[in-house]
Amino acid sequence: MRIIRSSDYRRMPWKNGGGETVEIAISPAGASLDAFDWRISMAHVASNGPFSGFPGVDRTLVVLAGGGIRLKLPGDAVVSLSEAAAPFAFSGDDPVDAELIDGPIQDLNAMSRRTSHRHQLARIRSARPVHLRREGELLLVLVRDAAASARIGRREHALAAGDTIVLSGEEEPELEIAPAAPLRLFAIDLRRA
Repeated sequence: MRIIRSSDYRRMPWKNGGGETVEIAISPAGASLDAFDWRISMAHVASNGPFSGFPGVDRTLVVLAGGGIRLKLPGDAVVSLSEAAAPFAFSGDDPVDAELIDGPIQDLNAMSRRTSHRHQLARIRSARPVHLRREGELLLVLVRDAAASARIGRREHALAAGDTIVLSGEEEPELEIAPAAPLRLFAIDLRRA
């Protein structure tokens, strides 16, 4: 079990230069935006505009904070996302335009290259202990809104709001997260394609 503290996240410009992203984790470590196998990041979206293109990459987006965002997809499809909406999966190959619904937002973005990995992103709200199971190669869990403790077997670690825990395939697959107050967890399960 590894903890990535929010103070250790890497800030960098968007691929298209239109904003800033906060990279939580990427594989392989230090990979460029054109060569990663998978990447987990957060973005502050303050204006309307196109999403960066990521050919060969599957993406899942969820709104963490703010008034929501409307995505214009190929074929005139439109999807509106809010903090209450389910995570939305789409192809990084497709041109996507974003329109803010009511001011800036913060989002969480999980991406995996189709030739190497698959991912699944779930949002969990709870004030009670949550039991999670790693199904793939890695399980990353972002903790939002409150502190928590994470336990695997007899090992326990303190998590601050904003931290991410990483559970790898060499460890027990079961993880318990006990919140100090009501919180949201964002669990990303990654598996090899």
